[in-house]
Amino acid sequence: MQNWKQKYTSFKQKPARKESSAQENRPLKPLDSSLKSNISFIRQVFGEDSDLIVRNFKVYGRYDAAIIFFSSVVDQNQIQNYVLKPLMNVSSDPSEIPEDLKDLADYIWSMTVQVTQGNRTKDLNTLASILLEGNVVLLIDGMDQALYFNLRKIEHRSIEQPQTEQVIRGSRDGFIENLQSNLSLLRYRLQTPDFRVVTAPLGVRTRSEVAVCYIEGIADPELVQKVMKRLSAINVDGILDSGYIEQFIEDHPLSPFPQVQPTERPDKSIASLLEGRVIILVDGSPFCLIVPALFNQFFQTMDDYTERFVVGSLLRMIRLIALLFSLFFPALYVSIISFNPELLPTEFAVAITGARAGVPFPAVLEVLIMEVFMEVLREATIRLPQMIGGALSIVGVLVIGQAAVAAGLASPTTVVVVAITTIGSFATPAYNAAISSRMLRFPLIILAGCFGLYGVMLGTIVIVNHLLFLESFGVPYMTPFVPTVWKDLKDSIVRVPLWWMRSRPSFLNTPDPDLLAKDIPKMHTDLIFKEKSEADES
Repeated sequence: MQNWKQKYTSFKQKPARKESSAQENRPLKPLDSSLKSNISFIRQVFGEDSDLIVRNFKVYGRYDAAIIFFSSVVDQNQIQNYVLKPLMNVSSDPSEIPEDLKDLADYIWSMTVQVTQGNRTKDLNTLASILLEGNVVLLIDGMDQALYFNLRKIEHRSIEQPQTEQVIRGSRDGFIENLQSNLSLLRYRLQTPDFRVVTAPLGVRTRSEVAVCYIEGIADPELVQKVMKRLSAINVDGILDSGYIEQFIEDHPLSPFPQVQPTERPDKSIASLLEGRVIILVDGSPFCLIVPALFNQFFQTMDDYTERFVVGSLLRMIRLIALLFSLFFPALYVSIISFNPELLPTEFAVAITGARAGVPFPAVLEVLIMEVFMEVLREATIRLPQMIGGALSIVGVLVIGQAAVAAGLASPTTVVVVAITTIGSFATPAYNAAISSRMLRFPLIILAGCFGLYGVMLGTIVIVNHLLFLESFGVPYMTPFVPTVWKDLKDSIVRVPLWWMRSRPSFLNTPDPDLLAKDIPKMHTDLIFKEKSEADES
């Protein structure tokens, strides 16, 4: 084996390649009947890759052959047991083995090799991508076609509880980076023959496998077609995560509001499929994308449905109140302190004025400084190791906050306002939706510092108009509020009982709108009123 100095010398003397190995739409190049010529071509494509294995042997003790694979992406035990052993076994009856090489390929595939997935190819240019996908290629001297077998094996972590979407009552398994494992989690919960999975590679160089999942007969065919059209328009070197795809397929890339919902939860993905939505999975990413995604959707969790409807409705309203706090509370505080202190009770206004007596900054600058400090602290807590991050958050909140008040850099009231605002942003279930409110908080504070309550109202009008302008895959972003769809309001700010939500969301245009049998709502209603009438009679 060469040492690094020899490898460096050979690399420096290597001529520059004029043609990219990732070039698409290459013309068909037939395989050569010479085994050495085909192996030489593959070595030329991949260069001196150390994990490229070429194993020469004789098929049935007669024909010169070779198997080619990447040791880093295949299961070598399966190669030894199910490919090499059967092919190297010398038959006791040589007459069974066909002499014609065309018939030999059929005999190997149907009688010898013991694998479930594989195929053949006569195109030499496709062998590179076939090898990179985790296949083992079999070449036989004198044969103008190659057989390949899918023996891919990629190391991946075990299925764990999702870290970004915690629930109290719900399943504890989450998606991982392996696409096949993620699809198995979906099929485990969705055991219907109508579940459809369409896969294709994406990315010129990474060739990441992307899966579009939907339920035939429930999902709108136009929605599925629109998703596939946007995916087909992506032409990029690499897709490393589902977040790459999200940025290519969203309707309004410049908007701070997300129009595609990522999730790590298989149960949430199944619930979206049953409503008529489409999900997108990427091999190598633990997040799936749900489309279309509307404003109301980012403030819902699985706890809303696993708990009784009264508890679920209360939790939703708490989250919306927390959203209002995180978005408007600092701006309202600045506008009232700077322009309209008469709106406060006299004792409270005097207390706030006394607390701010030693602060050298105006209220708007004071709040902006504290908000920036909290955002820096939040980002540092996320990026640091878990053990250190927890300690940093405690030190930042308790020690530095108290020191800022004691040093006269901020008033206690401002610290309380910023703390309530930060806690309110934590109540948003979706991380990308929480980032949107954090971004919009700063221009609202500046408008409040410049124009008071008029500035807050101006900023609110701009935000609301922007929300009304947005769409997600052709569906208005603020549906079912604007345009108002009364029957879809059953699952919006509040959640009615499950037996009352009889139909799927109408804005998804599902071919099968019925979610429940027709007699189930009537059965529960009759049961409730019957019990009430019996109680009145007694």
